[in-house]
Amino acid sequence: MKRIEVKLIPRKPGKKSEIKRMRKEGYVPVEIYGKDVENTHAYMKVKDLLSLPHGETFLLVAEIEGEKRVCLLKEVQTGWLGDDPLHVDLYDISHVRELELEVPVEFVGTPAGVGLGGTFEAVLTTLTVKAPIDRIPDKIVVDVSSLGLGDALHVRDIQPPEGCIIMDNPEEVVAVVLEPEVEETTETTETTG
Repeated sequence: MKRIEVKLIPRKPGKKSEIKRMRKEGYVPVEIYGKDVENTHAYMKVKDLLSLPHGETFLLVAEIEGEKRVCLLKEVQTGWLGDDPLHVDLYDISHVRELELEVPVEFVGTPAGVGLGGTFEAVLTTLTVKAPIDRIPDKIVVDVSSLGLGDALHVRDIQPPEGCIIMDNPEEVVAVVLEPEVEETTETTETTG
């Protein structure tokens, strides 16, 4: 799994004036928490936060005062327009053996049914996976080239990566090839009289 390093600046909790000042300087407050670890308050550069990949699974290696902590990006709280990060939650996984998290699905190949006029539709773009930390995949690659017209790919049809368990309902549809829509032609007859 991809690891991204980021440097954090320590902060003291409860000082609103300091938080406002740091936001003006381009920082966002961060809370690091986890199983059997002490909560840590810090600041992250907004520039670093916005440069993180989207739609990928990755771990953050957060360095604060020389100490490196491996974390998951748990949540980013934004302003009401959704473009201004207000707060970041990081989950420290140093004492966790297994994780359950969403992993993106990458579809490869062109379904056979698309060549016959069908339309490929991805129903799920992520799957929930449970795995040891060192076995969490960046993505799950699924070959859809064998899907014909009207065929559906279910969770049960996907082979999970080694050491992983897919937690989604096995009967859930992941992708489907829709049959082409047939336009109905109606004949109109005119009567003359």
